[in-house]
Amino acid sequence: MNTDTLDRMKQMRLLGMHRAFKTSLESAKNEQITADEMTALLIDSEWDERHNRAIERTTKNARFRYKSTIEQIDYDGGRGLDKNQIHRLADGKYITQSENLLITGPTGTGKSFLASALGQQACQQGFKVLYANASRLFTQLKMAKADGSAIRDLARIERQDLLILDDFGIQPFDQNSRASLLEIIEDRHGKRSTIITSQLPVKQWYEVIGETTVADAILDRILNNAQRMELKGESLRRKWSKKTETNNE
Repeated sequence: MNTDTLDRMKQMRLLGMHRAFKTSLESAKNEQITADEMTALLIDSEWDERHNRAIERTTKNARFRYKSTIEQIDYDGGRGLDKNQIHRLADGKYITQSENLLITGPTGTGKSFLASALGQQACQQGFKVLYANASRLFTQLKMAKADGSAIRDLARIERQDLLILDDFGIQPFDQNSRASLLEIIEDRHGKRSTIITSQLPVKQWYEVIGETTVADAILDRILNNAQRMELKGESLRRKWSKKTETNNE
């Protein structure tokens, strides 16, 4: 009978229950539990299994650039990072409050790493997250408009609790990209959170976006409810490269 029960649990994809019930059978000689305790054990195990699978699925779908975590962030004094601010962001309230986060600084200072860590943290908290290189995303949206699938792609972006636009402003925006950016920001304004990383200071974003009226409309919505971080210091890539060379000498 127990074998049949285990088989049916597998067929119904009750994998958490299957694992817990199998473990309880194997340890039955050493431990006796009541029916209520067994029910609670099975439910808790199934809940944990589904929760963990959901996190894995959300993290995979987000397509982060780095597999970074909050615990891996380097708070070296020269980087301009406020540990208290990072910890406040880690609790996810900025997402529930539909706040944006703008991370700027020279190349190599860890902007993408930090954004990925915050995104991973959001996935752990059950939020839907999408990470995208800004230039690549707008190129894809331009192609999608040509084949008629842009509406579907924009709707998917709108549904994300947190959108991470990485390397914003590497290339100037053309008319199609401006229109897509305006639509994305308009859809998310006051409803969803967006993290934007850029090598350029925010005051230069107007020039990169182009068309003063459109740039004003976009940045007014982005900046209206945004926190800012400006990273400083030596390129971490260069720093790690020097450290590796020293260790190899």
